[in-house]
Amino acid sequence: MSDGVTCLPPEPFFSGAGLDRVDALRPDPEAIARFARDPRARSLLWANGAPALNDKGELRWTTLMPGEAPLFLGLDGDLPRFSPFPNGSTPVDSRAHFGLLGLLGTRDAPLFAAALSLANWHRRHLFCSVSGHPTEPVRGGWSRKCDTCGAEHFPRVDPVVIMLAEHDGRLLLGRQPHYPASRYSALAGFVEVGETIEAAVARELHEEAGIHVADVTYVASQPWPFPSSLMIGCTSRALGDELVIDTTELDDARWFSRDEVAAAMAGELDACFIAPPPFAIARTLIDHWLTA
Repeated sequence: MSDGVTCLPPEPFFSGAGLDRVDALRPDPEAIARFARDPRARSLLWANGAPALNDKGELRWTTLMPGEAPLFLGLDGDLPRFSPFPNGSTPVDSRAHFGLLGLLGTRDAPLFAAALSLANWHRRHLFCSVSGHPTEPVRGGWSRKCDTCGAEHFPRVDPVVIMLAEHDGRLLLGRQPHYPASRYSALAGFVEVGETIEAAVARELHEEAGIHVADVTYVASQPWPFPSSLMIGCTSRALGDELVIDTTELDDARWFSRDEVAAAMAGELDACFIAPPPFAIARTLIDHWLTA
């Protein structure tokens, strides 16, 4: 807090209020049924394994058909919003959806992320991990229950640290093999069992780039529906600048000066690398570093 003003973290793409999820009413099947009977209820349209968009980058909706029992997304004000349960058990390759993100408006982005993550989870959890028997959706589609053993399964979120390391005013960025040519971004990795966020940041930076860090600081987080992660954005201070790159994870990693990073973020033609796209939290982290 400075001069009486609270400094909030940056707001990455996919973040925001979204819908009122009305959690207290999810266990009540009749409440969900009343929402479904509301003539103003709408169901999300899908295309090619992802929520469909119109030419303005807004989600597309259709009238909820009588007798449908879709997934309850929540309330937009007092308007019920649903999504159909996915067909099939094999999720669409997440990279096929990336092109949509450049069209998707920020207002609908949180709902896009929630609907896509839930759909992918339902596809993967048709059977109980305890008994192996089929599961059925309950709580408006926000969990699945096995009638054989009684186990209830809830949508999982996989925590992923994504981080910057700074040394003497320079920023460490890397590129993975599947990146477009010249793209560099923040390093990232899954948080492991029994590990703190800070420990995960330090471990991933040492494993992938060979550096040791201190002063790990949280910046912001982002839902990432490919298939269902929570990106936890952090910064850190490198204790040295000698790199030992794990080439099984990265094609390259290097230190960039503040001027080089600023040129890339501005999209200058002679920039020495291409910055992450606007929908990536890596871009939010880099912009935060530049303006700090």
